[in-house]
Amino acid sequence: MGKIILSMSVSLDGYIEGPDRDIDWHTVDEELHSHFNEEMGAVGAFLEGRVTYELMEEYWPTADEDPAADRVTREFARIWREKPKYVYSRTLQEAGPNATVLRDVDPDDVAALKEQYPDGLAVGGADLAAVFRRYGLIDEYRVYVHPLLIGRGKRLFQDEDTRTALRPAGTRTFGNGVVLLRYERA
Repeated sequence: MGKIILSMSVSLDGYIEGPDRDIDWHTVDEELHSHFNEEMGAVGAFLEGRVTYELMEEYWPTADEDPAADRVTREFARIWREKPKYVYSRTLQEAGPNATVLRDVDPDDVAALKEQYPDGLAVGGADLAAVFRRYGLIDEYRVYVHPLLIGRGKRLFQDEDTRTALRPAGTRTFGNGVVLLRYERA
């Protein structure tokens, strides 16, 4: 059975984006992007909220057609196109190729997806992750801490009355100063 993996970049003070959805502070170089490609290339499918899906769909389907695109960008564009995507939205009527719109997070449906994708599923977006966390569906947290403080924006972990025990599963420091913190549900 696959596992649900939350993989998100945050500032040291816990924000996934700054004011106005600003993410230009993310420190993504070739080493980190290659790592992301390896990690996301290994999962069976993506689980995304509408906002994350629309942001990704805006750029990645054709990113490899840009003559200025580097190797890692072209590689991720192929990963994005080929992987099945499940988009959780109550407003989106249809999604692009290889994407299925789901209305609600149903733990039984998620369990069926875990059975269908033994290589795991990557959940993206803070709002969707909060719902998955509330239901106890996230099996592993991969938090990429970028070496800066941005002061305000959208936090990765929103206020919740849910306590989740975790155990360390590994760390890695990248050359650009980003530190990966991996935790599994205890």
